[in-house]
Amino acid sequence: MAYISFKPSDYFNAKTYTGNGSTQTITNNVDSDLVWLKTTGSDNHVLFDSVRGTNKKLHSDTNAAEGTSTAPNLGVTAFNSTSFDLGAWSAVNGSGTLYSSYAWKAGTTSGIATNGSTTITPSAYSFNQTSGFSVVKYTGNGTSGAKIAHGLNATPDIVIVKRTGSTGSWDIINKHVGATYYMRLDNSNAKATGTWAFNDTLPDSVNFTVGDNAETNSSDGNVAYCFAPVKGFSQFGNYTGNGNADGTFVYTGFEPEMIICKNRDSGGPAAYGWTMISNSFGMTGATTADPSFNELTQSFFADQNTAVATGNAVDFLSNGFKWRSTGTGGNQSAAPFVYMAFARKPIVGSNGTTGVAR
Repeated sequence: MAYISFKPSDYFNAKTYTGNGSTQTITNNVDSDLVWLKTTGSDNHVLFDSVRGTNKKLHSDTNAAEGTSTAPNLGVTAFNSTSFDLGAWSAVNGSGTLYSSYAWKAGTTSGIATNGSTTITPSAYSFNQTSGFSVVKYTGNGTSGAKIAHGLNATPDIVIVKRTGSTGSWDIINKHVGATYYMRLDNSNAKATGTWAFNDTLPDSVNFTVGDNAETNSSDGNVAYCFAPVKGFSQFGNYTGNGNADGTFVYTGFEPEMIICKNRDSGGPAAYGWTMISNSFGMTGATTADPSFNELTQSFFADQNTAVATGNAVDFLSNGFKWRSTGTGGNQSAAPFVYMAFARKPIVGSNGTTGVAR
């Protein structure tokens, strides 16, 4: 039986491109609603989404408020059915500069479900129940226990919330860390406790819950990115590193396109950050990845504006990923990690090529 009846590449894509310092269209065959961009150099990560609108930028590696890129230095200027358009801003389209892009599709912008527990209906949103992904924009009420509709008709494993109107960290609630903990995308800190963030409450199939702090419940605005697992397309979970070049294997049920990993219980040094590895880059020194070969040795840290780095080598296999390094960003001995994984190819699918060994 097929795991999924769609091609993962229609809902998520990792792609490299070279900037031209002017305007250009990046064709990735995804009807993009969230676009995450990063140069290979020491520059900020930049995130745009269709719900907040074109040129509205956030940086995963800072707690800065939402900004607007303006002419002549425009960012993402359009979200298209198979591409996105870029302006001339050097952070996303500098002449001769190499970039990595990550794009997720949502798409449904009306009819979000609520129930009797919902206290905040998003002012704008885009959700996709097929791929288990949504973007919701809402105005907080500052009240502990406020519940916001997410649109997925399934329980998200992960919700990432960013205050947009003022400075505020990127707060994360993760089923695989637990209801009483939160993590932060913009730093390498370990998990922490605090009811103020998510009111010690995991999401349900209709709503996610926030505390009374402005970082997740601000009257000047918040955006949330919500992820529910879809067999054959996305998986979120835990694993334990073994500190060995013959590293830990994590079964996903698909060949990954990208993984994001974080040591759950340790933080501080840069090497303990949110490691991002994708098929957009391959061996050290390569400007793109050849999906026929392993291992992948280049990575970014989502919480840092550093250049593409080495030290967290991994193999992307037909059914999961296996670490090939001792790096603290993915395979530290006896360390508990959380991860997000998105598919390139499923093991079994009814639409598209299935994953094979490489």
